[in-house]
Amino acid sequence: MPIKTNRIESIDILRGVVMVLMALDHARGYFYYNAFLSDPTNLEDTTPFLFFTRFITHYCAPVFVFLAGTSAFLYGSKKSKPELFKFLFTRGIWLVFLELVVNNFIWFFDFNYTLINLQVIWAIGCSMICLSFLIFLQKKILLAVGILLIVGHNLLDNIQMKGESFQSILWYILKQKESIRIPDHLILFNYPIIPWIGLMALGYLFGTFYQKGYEVSLRRKWLLSLGIGLVALFFILRYINFYGDLHPWSTQNTTTKTILSFFKVTKYPPSLLYVCITMGPAMLFLYLFENTKNKVTNFFLVFGRVPLFYYFLHILILHLLAILILLIIGGDWHHMILTGNDEGLSDYGYSLPMVYLVWVGVVLLLYPLSKKYMIYKANNKDKWWLSYL
Repeated sequence: MPIKTNRIESIDILRGVVMVLMALDHARGYFYYNAFLSDPTNLEDTTPFLFFTRFITHYCAPVFVFLAGTSAFLYGSKKSKPELFKFLFTRGIWLVFLELVVNNFIWFFDFNYTLINLQVIWAIGCSMICLSFLIFLQKKILLAVGILLIVGHNLLDNIQMKGESFQSILWYILKQKESIRIPDHLILFNYPIIPWIGLMALGYLFGTFYQKGYEVSLRRKWLLSLGIGLVALFFILRYINFYGDLHPWSTQNTTTKTILSFFKVTKYPPSLLYVCITMGPAMLFLYLFENTKNKVTNFFLVFGRVPLFYYFLHILILHLLAILILLIIGGDWHHMILTGNDEGLSDYGYSLPMVYLVWVGVVLLLYPLSKKYMIYKANNKDKWWLSYL
């Protein structure tokens, strides 16, 4: 059955690429040796291959959030502002619900929800709720707000709260990566939302470049200029080593480690430099793939058109696969019911080549499922609830 759609292919291709990369990061999390207890960017015990595996997946969350804003603009171009407000507000609440109830379960398989991790779906949901109000601002004001939130939030890095007071929890939600323990639950605030709101707001304005009638050559000039500008800004600010990231780089005992230190940017929350080195190449990608269409781009296009479906399904499959492999090798599968006490997994894990093998296998498994859902969704636009999935 033919697919009827007016979607912008280059945007869907980029989204599809980062969705595939996301599966690599999560495959590493479930399968790499000691992944539950170690940091792949820790210069003391990482390797260039492991560091690269983590670094390349840095592109996932910011592009995901940014393009969510772009999609909101394109969706809203056919709606009134009140209709767009209703969609963004309700979808934001829906995503927060999915994060709390669905995502935390498939990540941890714990019916008691001992561990509650507020991750990227939470950040997108909260940002959408905020964007539903911000769309009523003039574009110039919204642009200023978005830039201020991304560029300026690192000024607040030294404000560190402690404890479980209302003010502290609010600060954890907004700016500081932290965790709190309440009776029988550990809540992880891994995606403080201030910079994510700014990124989604800029993504929303970015949709202007793709509105009907916008000149392609002018858009490509903007994409090239933004891409080069952001990458250049990263290298300039990082070299100066004065502002833009919570952790300055430093000279290490080897050249390789010094290079890794230079590129070790802060994701939680995303620093200015993190945004520059991820969104800059993303702009260049859109510039290069404006009109590219072949079997490879068609492959990524499928995932880019069903991001939420793919997101939840790939985590579920990875988690189930981790349990299956444990059963096959005679391990205790109960260790894969994750409650925050991961000492039972201290000797668990496989090599990076194994991680990459699992990643490729899961992505190939997801392709026909995602394609079927993409076709169903494209040919059933009359079903309003599909816009929430």
